[in-house]
Amino acid sequence: MLSLLNLDTLSRLWQGLFITLEISIISIIITSFFGLILGILMSFKNRYIYILCRFILEFVRIMPLLVWLFIVYFGFSRWLGVNLSSTVSAIIVFSIWGSFEMMDLVRSSLQSIPKHQYESAKSLGLNKFQAYFYIIIPQAFRRLTPVSMNLLTRMIKSTTFAYLIGSVELVKVGQQIIEFNNKNDLAPFIIYGFIFFIFFIICYPITLYSRKLEKKWS
Repeated sequence: MLSLLNLDTLSRLWQGLFITLEISIISIIITSFFGLILGILMSFKNRYIYILCRFILEFVRIMPLLVWLFIVYFGFSRWLGVNLSSTVSAIIVFSIWGSFEMMDLVRSSLQSIPKHQYESAKSLGLNKFQAYFYIIIPQAFRRLTPVSMNLLTRMIKSTTFAYLIGSVELVKVGQQIIEFNNKNDLAPFIIYGFIFFIFFIICYPITLYSRKLEKKWS
């Protein structure tokens, strides 16, 4: 039964996993950078910035990821006349989605800091920038880390949608292997089970680390 997991199969799955990790890692880096900046901007008491960020956030949340992928890959490519590969399209979509989700997490973490922390910073003679840099952001970072890791785990799992626009990532490779071995009734169980195991190996340590931080900093 496990003979299906031969060197050729594992090699092809590794190629698919490489694309999955490429989409995940680049999207997570972009998400972490822009999510932090947008979250800090949103936490400022500027009505126009808040309304704009909130509107885009709701727009991103309401739109299904699959529709986003189709719009960017099929729509923008034809509209703008640019040739976006399926992998690049997936990175764009997951980066936008992740950035605005991260923005809301950063905003809520910053706003959860008690008011007396701001007042204490002011009484120490710190200006607004120093108070944010030395007191508010370090405390908010502790609250942000566990919840942001949950978001990053969701992003890794959501990369499986990329195969629907033709990206040859892990699930797509698995599907090709199953189609090639269509006479083997156990092929779907073995291949998809192995893919489940790979995602478990990637995501579960992140979940455990998130729980550990949550207990440590609670």
